[in-house]
Amino acid sequence: MKLKTKIHLFSTLLMLVILALTNIGIYFLFEKMAYDTEYKQLRTQAEQLTTSLSKLNGQNDPNPVLRTYIPPNGAVRVLDAADKVIVTITAQSVDSMKKFSPTFKPNARYSIGEHDGIPVLSIQVPVIWTNGDVVELQMIQLLSEAKHNLNLLSLILFGVMLVAMIPITVSSITLGRIVTQPIEKLITAMVQSRKAGTYEKIAVPAEGKDEMTQMGQEFNDMMGQLERNYKKQEQFVSNASHELKTPLTVIESYARLLSRRGFDDVKVAKEAVHAIVGESVRMKEMIEQMLQLAKNHEQQAFEFSETDLYALVDGTLQPMRQAYDRDFILEGHPPAIAVTDAKRLRQLLYILLDNARKYSGREIKTTVLEQATGFSISIQDYGNGIPEAALPHIFDRFYRVEEDRNRKTGGTGLGLAIAKELADGLGIELTIDSVIGVGTTIRLFIPKGQLLTKL
Repeated sequence: MKLKTKIHLFSTLLMLVILALTNIGIYFLFEKMAYDTEYKQLRTQAEQLTTSLSKLNGQNDPNPVLRTYIPPNGAVRVLDAADKVIVTITAQSVDSMKKFSPTFKPNARYSIGEHDGIPVLSIQVPVIWTNGDVVELQMIQLLSEAKHNLNLLSLILFGVMLVAMIPITVSSITLGRIVTQPIEKLITAMVQSRKAGTYEKIAVPAEGKDEMTQMGQEFNDMMGQLERNYKKQEQFVSNASHELKTPLTVIESYARLLSRRGFDDVKVAKEAVHAIVGESVRMKEMIEQMLQLAKNHEQQAFEFSETDLYALVDGTLQPMRQAYDRDFILEGHPPAIAVTDAKRLRQLLYILLDNARKYSGREIKTTVLEQATGFSISIQDYGNGIPEAALPHIFDRFYRVEEDRNRKTGGTGLGLAIAKELADGLGIELTIDSVIGVGTTIRLFIPKGQLLTKL
């Protein structure tokens, strides 16, 4: 059974059940009101009869008084202390009620019975009989008019229910279409995407704010993201294949050269071995960086804690000075306490400092400053700089400003892409300013008030 049919049946049945329960409630409420009204009238008659009987003595005949107050379509019965009937008087129209005997529940104001399919209301009150004994006076009323009114009400309510089924059915069908139409669009789009291998989207009302519109918007966003990720993956595989092809070609060429002449010419052998080792190292570095990028996409957990940024930067610069025998300058005013992941931030700094070292022959200056809204770490080199047109692409994978320069420095075009991934995970704003012939400055901004734990 389709969802549309299920919704139609469920909504129709639900509305009919609600309407039926409402009608039943109205019926019983009206019945209770009708019985209470009849009870009040019969109670008034009983009080008047009691007053009249109290004025009689043993010489008076009580029957004329009883006939005076007998209910229309009813009866009056007097019982002694042993529940023996002393006298029973019925209206001529309901002479058969002489044998009717009501049953009273404890603390009940009145009793409702049935005689020939018609409800009967009875009350019982104590009264002083003509001989001075206390007896029970029962007044019985046949509720023919109330029965007629209740039958008429039930017919009206049933007719209302039948008439209401038309708008209920129409509304349930409309509701089913409203609910299932976006779902059918989603199914159609997914089937087309699967068959054609594309990323189909659905039309969503721009002004819609309900859950169905939100579901459509989320679906379109998801398909857009899948398409972007697929294109990025396609581009990544293409770039990786291209980048790995070059060193493999070099290695193959020098290996063939070795097989032809390397064993006879030592100079050629040294040149070939040197080239093979260099290209192998570059390939290894590239593969490690690709793996690093893949790990970053696995949403690794970051461990945030209070960290002295000045001490962290100083501890990062020290091995750089030792390893490359370069002048790495640190400026700032310790301490600078921020909330971050010290391990990942150190990894980010290594990438940026190594990048600055590769493309600058002079000193590298790092500055740590505390600002009103956060902390700033700037890394400045005095290299050739980066053209303005290249700045928007500087964090793209395998992007190189100058192909020859990157070949000489061993760059793979993945370092800054990894740095951007780390910065995003740390919640750091990463920007680059560069002037040709002057140098490049990379700035990290760490906002204050970051949570100590992040998912």
